Amino acid sequence: MPRASLPLAEALAGPGGRTVLLDGGLSNQLADQGCDLSGGLWTARVLAERPEQVTAAHTAYARAGAEVLITSSYQVGYAAFARRGHGPERTTALMRRSVRLAAAAARAAEHGVWVAASVGPYGAVLADGSEYRGRYGLGVRQLADFHRPRIEALLAEGPDVLALETVPDTLEAEALLTVLAETGARAWLSYTVAGGRTRAGQPLPEAFALAAASPQVIAVGVNCCDPAEVLPALEAAAAVTGTPLVAYPNDGSVWEPATATWRAPAAPVPWPVDAWRRTGARLIGGCCRIGPDRIAALAATLR
Repeated sequence: MPRASLPLAEALAGPGGRTVLLDGGLSNQLADQGCDLSGGLWTARVLAERPEQVTAAHTAYARAGAEVLITSSYQVGYAAFARRGHGPERTTALMRRSVRLAAAAARAAEHGVWVAASVGPYGAVLADGSEYRGRYGLGVRQLADFHRPRIEALLAEGPDVLALETVPDTLEAEALLTVLAETGARAWLSYTVAGGRTRAGQPLPEAFALAAASPQVIAVGVNCCDPAEVLPALEAAAAVTGTPLVAYPNDGSVWEPATATWRAPAAPVPWPVDAWRRTGARLIGGCCRIGPDRIAALAATLR
């Protein structure tokens, strides 16, 4: 079956309140497939060295019912790859490869699937947990200069939408939205949050209002956060924007940069999906440590 033909923005805005199912965590699925994610490149290492494993991970999520596949470009950055001997042409090629791999899995699916090109935050390429802190010491212009070539490379391969994801800081959101306006591309913007604020400590109404001012943002919300943070964040977003909402939390675990491990919660954290949908969530899925089995269960819930 070909990729979904209806623009994702139209599907989200359509009547009937249908919720579109996102995929789950790419890193945990690649690890389950036996891939080595050690080193600063994380999933980008697999993209470079074992692309067939990336396709297999996408395929696993499509078979579980995911309607949107998010590319493996989250941690691909020009400076990070240059430090490992890859020139800019190689990095651009890998960004474009990430879209092609997801598109191949989408075309092979038994239902319509969209491809979302992942634009991870600046902190992700530092590989030190900075994406969960923000406040990098860079200004909006510097962050825009970092993201611009990545976004241009991804768009050259024709994804359906950009996923501006795991954004910890309103400064970085401003930078991403600046580049988005330059390109004319459509995107969703999702923050990673804690304690009812962005990871950098900014109020959520202020953060979501930035996205509300961009006509190219098709959805706004949160990802890679504790599931308990989702509903209050969605309520804050709904109060300042009329766009559809997006939610794809992790399993409640906390990333420990010093040991490069996840610290799991003492007990599973509930996912009040019906409440998320009532608040306006139209894109729902999972992030880190949410695998195909959880996505399949979520697909059943959404049906």
